[in-house]
Amino acid sequence: MIEQTADQGMIMMNLARSCTALRSFRSLLAVLLWAASLFCVVAGADTLDEVKANGKLRCGVNGDAPGLSLLKSGVWSGLDVDFCRAVAAAALGDANKVSFIPLNTEERFSALRSGRVDLLARNTTWTGYRDLTAGIHFVGILYFDGQAFMVPRTTSLFSTLELDGAKICAIDGTTSMDNARRYFTRHRMRMQMNLFPDIKSAQKAYLAGKCSTLTSDRSQLYGLRATLKEPHGQRILPEVISREPLGPAVRKAETRWFDLVRWTLYTLINAEELGIDSNNVFTSRARATSQEVRTLLDLDGETSTALGIEKEWGYRVILQVGNYAEMFERNLGAASELNIKRGLNSLWNQGGLLYAPPAR
Repeated sequence: MIEQTADQGMIMMNLARSCTALRSFRSLLAVLLWAASLFCVVAGADTLDEVKANGKLRCGVNGDAPGLSLLKSGVWSGLDVDFCRAVAAAALGDANKVSFIPLNTEERFSALRSGRVDLLARNTTWTGYRDLTAGIHFVGILYFDGQAFMVPRTTSLFSTLELDGAKICAIDGTTSMDNARRYFTRHRMRMQMNLFPDIKSAQKAYLAGKCSTLTSDRSQLYGLRATLKEPHGQRILPEVISREPLGPAVRKAETRWFDLVRWTLYTLINAEELGIDSNNVFTSRARATSQEVRTLLDLDGETSTALGIEKEWGYRVILQVGNYAEMFERNLGAASELNIKRGLNSLWNQGGLLYAPPAR
């Protein structure tokens, strides 16, 4: 009888210990579930709401790319810069409510993923690998670019096929270095690749004669050449060796923010196709009768309701920033120092690739 009582006591003691352990486990589980839910709330935060709460759009840009994004004498300019302003006009009603954050090649994607910037508009090539693995989502193509080579005019080189044995200056961590390697391998040419962390150091080495050619996107080469004391002393070879569709990007799983940024781009393109620019958009709004124009300018407030922004956002974008043609010409085209032809960046009905779904 005594042994049975002792056994019962031991059982009760073990049961008590088990209950205490179970309660501790439940407490730990509750803490873990709370932490997980908090993480989900933070991770699922809506960028548009954050931008509106901050009253500023934080836009990640290059900062050293004339024609695309450049800070000079305290003033920002460039196609990427204007696109950031267009998004700010759509989201906040004011194209000037932008903080431009210069990012180098290595940090650009992590800055977007971590929330340091709300939008990445940093002359970044849209590739399948990046779109699928970098935790970002490209919204569209802002500029159709391609890789080229620049050489001194003092040489007799007029084609990339004459670059056998060349010493090449390129930027590390970009598509340029891999494209150049593949191109030279395909054409059975020898080369020596010298990599640099940014375009400034690559340009400096090239101008110092440490490389016989400098390679990058054509837009960047045109921009660099325009900043030199003797720009005509450099020749950009005619061949384009790659496709470099440059596009803005947002974080993955940001559906509403993605839609707003994407349709800001489409609005800029559609406005040019419809002949609406910053000079006539006021009149266009007053006289708009077609559904396509009314939807483009959001005169009835249907798309703004879907996005959660103020009515007539399309009108604000075009009034404050202009259409795609205006952005291109003042930053890259005839009205700029670069004087780049529209080429592939012409509208689809003018021999280019620029195409947007209709606003209707």
